[in-house]
Amino acid sequence: MVRLVLVRHGESRWNVDDRYQGQADSGLTEVGRTQAEMVAEVLVDRYGAADLVLASDLPRAWDTAAPYLQRIGGTARADARLREIDVRDWVGRTRAEVAAAYPDEIAAFARGVDIPRGGGETYGELRERVWAALEEAAAATTGTVVAFTHGGPIRVATAAALAVPPPGERGFVPVRNCSLTVIEHNGPAGGHRLAVYNAPTAAGSRSTRVE
Repeated sequence: MVRLVLVRHGESRWNVDDRYQGQADSGLTEVGRTQAEMVAEVLVDRYGAADLVLASDLPRAWDTAAPYLQRIGGTARADARLREIDVRDWVGRTRAEVAAAYPDEIAAFARGVDIPRGGGETYGELRERVWAALEEAAAATTGTVVAFTHGGPIRVATAAALAVPPPGERGFVPVRNCSLTVIEHNGPAGGHRLAVYNAPTAAGSRSTRVE
């Protein structure tokens, strides 16, 4: 059994503004940097030095990983497959702005249609790449994998681990900044277990449906 510990990045500037980020980046706030320090302490206390550390190559995830790596004296492997969903034309817009500009797309999404968000990716495409990255990581070790990633990837990974068919990820509450989600990965035979979902590690951490 391999333990997959998924960490959402700390609070970003566009999290505060309720703006879609996707694969763009607005940088961590000071609160977000404090959250990263706090989650690092929790990770070291609970899991010590992970056998493998992964991080999305987006700055907000990499900056969140930095305090943990400093504490364990380790390095992380960047994996672009752990990036947030590509929302393309929605990048930088608030949820209200997107709702006003794309009413048909938002209505379709509300009905459960897996639309390419902003002309970018569907959740199905996100799930395929994220789960492939995590399964590859699980096959490379027999211990603990810590992955610093984003809210959308954590939700689809949870759904994949539990074999919940798309769009079942919508049934999981949005993920808080610097929360922990832990999946016990039991190899190709499946039978994965969700040990922890969205457990906060920092006071005042945010959850949001804008990725």
